[in-house]
Amino acid sequence: MSRQQEDNPPRIRRRTLLQGAGGLAAVALGAKTGRAAAPEKKYRVAVIGHTGRGGYGHGIDKVWLDIPQAEIVGVADPNPGGLASAVKRLKASKGYDDYRKMLDELKPDFVSIGTQNFDLHCDMVVAAAERGVRGIYMEKPLCRTLAEADQMAAACEKHNVKVALAFQSLYFPKMKVIQDIINSGELGRVLEIRTRGKEDHRGGPIDLWVLGTRMLTTMKLLGGQPRSCFGMLLQDGRPVTGKDVRNTEMYGIGPVAGNEVHAMYHLDGGAVGYFDSVKGEGAPPPWRYDVRVFGSKGVLHIPSTRHFLSPVKFLPDPLWSSGRSAKDWLPVSAAGIGKPESDEDRLTHDVGNLLAVKDLIAAVEQDRPPVAGLKEAITNLEMIVAVFESHRTGCAVTFPLKNRKNPLEMFEG
Repeated sequence: MSRQQEDNPPRIRRRTLLQGAGGLAAVALGAKTGRAAAPEKKYRVAVIGHTGRGGYGHGIDKVWLDIPQAEIVGVADPNPGGLASAVKRLKASKGYDDYRKMLDELKPDFVSIGTQNFDLHCDMVVAAAERGVRGIYMEKPLCRTLAEADQMAAACEKHNVKVALAFQSLYFPKMKVIQDIINSGELGRVLEIRTRGKEDHRGGPIDLWVLGTRMLTTMKLLGGQPRSCFGMLLQDGRPVTGKDVRNTEMYGIGPVAGNEVHAMYHLDGGAVGYFDSVKGEGAPPPWRYDVRVFGSKGVLHIPSTRHFLSPVKFLPDPLWSSGRSAKDWLPVSAAGIGKPESDEDRLTHDVGNLLAVKDLIAAVEQDRPPVAGLKEAITNLEMIVAVFESHRTGCAVTFPLKNRKNPLEMFEG
């Protein structure tokens, strides 16, 4: 991508990408219903999982079974039982206990990295890139540190490998409608974007790592690139110090600290974005886990960022209070405000993976970045790491972050 392309206004660039994603939805539906003729298989796919350490993600492995031009030629998993199950489930030709050996022998065109333990991601991506893989589809978040992200980006750039993260929400047609509401002025000037995690047993920094990825991606998409972040970590109501840093094996995160996190972002579009999570203070399912966009003319409510399954609502009320204004919340479908749900609204999580993988294949064929590509993933990682860096330094930090290490490993006292 040229420097001029990177500097295009984010609103224009995102609209273009999502229009393309809307077209991909129709293609994916055709593939699911059998309307499209099955092309000759021309892409060799290998799947990397790790039973007991994040498994195979949310359908990151089986999505290739619905890609007619792809064939799963191998799967790697060091767990014997998990490997046997995966080979059968994915109808793979061969199974391996070592993903490097699999990559060396099978020389696949595409790789799926499904493990949700993201301490494994850097080594897996670099190994795949160095062995000639053309495209990688992987679970989020990208990795643990910006230093790892830089290593991954360098390997992929050197070998011209396209990487797509499983940010399925970026591909759904309803997202374009949400953007149209903002861009048309119906919401007015966007003033705030508020997000929360699930605030269950993972509340606080783990919530930020695991579920904040979705929230921050949507925040950036609707509000623009982050300019700065001010973050705060609390342990039982007091500011976190170095003595509170501990290691956790959960998701391969490593160092964590605190049971409460609060972050404020200054976004390129002028709005202020917030992410908050307090351990154990979440509502019961379907949780308080959502995105709310407050504009000068109304409010958009996007439950859990899985708006392809959950109802998005729009309140055309500058008071932001239906109780005071007596105005109704209006449903938002892929067809528009107040219109019945269309087939696009009923797309499943699995079809989200289909849209992402079809876009990845197109990105390889057209030599362009995927919609949810490596640049998007690195910015998402920076927004997470910035919270810890801001708390460590005691001030707001600007993007891109200068510190590429894990801030929690640098705490003193």
